[in-house]
Amino acid sequence: MPIPDKTRDRYKVMGIHKENGENTLNKPHIFFHLILTNSSYVSKDYQISYFVNRNQENQSAEATFILLGFSEYPDLQVPLFTVFLTIYTVTVVGNLGMILIIRINPKLHTPMYFFLSHLSFVDFCYSSIVTPKLLENLVVEDRTISFTGCIIQFFLACIFVVTETFMLAVMAYDRFVAVCNPLLYMVAMSPELCFLLVAASYSWSIVCSLTFTYFLLTLSFCGTNVINNFVCEHAAIVAVSCSDPYISQKIILVSATFNEISSLMIILTSYAFIFNTVMKMPSTGGRHKAFSTCASHLTAISIFHGTILFLYCVPNSKGSWLMVKVASVFYTVVIPMLNPLIYSLRNKDVKEAVTRLINTKLPCYKL
Repeated sequence: MPIPDKTRDRYKVMGIHKENGENTLNKPHIFFHLILTNSSYVSKDYQISYFVNRNQENQSAEATFILLGFSEYPDLQVPLFTVFLTIYTVTVVGNLGMILIIRINPKLHTPMYFFLSHLSFVDFCYSSIVTPKLLENLVVEDRTISFTGCIIQFFLACIFVVTETFMLAVMAYDRFVAVCNPLLYMVAMSPELCFLLVAASYSWSIVCSLTFTYFLLTLSFCGTNVINNFVCEHAAIVAVSCSDPYISQKIILVSATFNEISSLMIILTSYAFIFNTVMKMPSTGGRHKAFSTCASHLTAISIFHGTILFLYCVPNSKGSWLMVKVASVFYTVVIPMLNPLIYSLRNKDVKEAVTRLINTKLPCYKL
């Protein structure tokens, strides 16, 4: 339908006309921008709000972050690089090796090791999101990371942290069924239920991460921002925001508290039943065997949740950024390395599988 001359003249006054042979009416973003800036039908308050939001979006998109990391200790850059590279190498080999051993050994095709393989996958992914950037910043002077890169790192890290939180809870429930109902273990922990529990852990972590990231994106960031950490962690990001981070902080506080309390309730309830069942066993050998099956998991839980509780729940623990960095290193870099070591060194089945694998491969190399 042709546009009336009077309307076309009005658009022309507003700046809507042909430019270089192309009609700006065919450019929706230009059209609505000009309507908002010139139309008498749009209130001044709405126009001001529109431009403020546009300005904040542009500032955030153009913002860059500098991950300060451990740059205040220049003499430790090379030693720290060597230590973290060694830790990351052990993490990659240990977790991928654990997954491989579980996959190729039929004896380990049980619910416990199914969950353990996913825990190893989570640890590998989590470490790979954080550690390479940490290593890079230890050897280069330019420690900048783009706004998009920082948000992506935060989003992915949240997914795997929340997943590990609930994966440890799922493994506690698995140990509860194994110890308290050993005869019905394989029936109760069916493949369908195992898949459902793992899928629920991943799904909930994605929901949490999307929520955290959405409210983080509502904040505005201006120019270059120095993050006093080696990773794009929520508290460090909101600390450099140009806008009020109150809502974002409350959302992540409520969500993190819910995740921590709910997972710990599952773990503590499971082990309360386990302890009660084990203490009723008549033989010392049976009690020892039951406790040994849970020892590795209890060690992993204590290290992971102890670090999280210290970092987020102990009053004034954020008063020293050095303590925050050390705790962050522990749960983002060290714990992913410790888990495969804990489960391999303290687990008889895994040690036997590794020994058989080595003995099988060695004759091939001798030939």
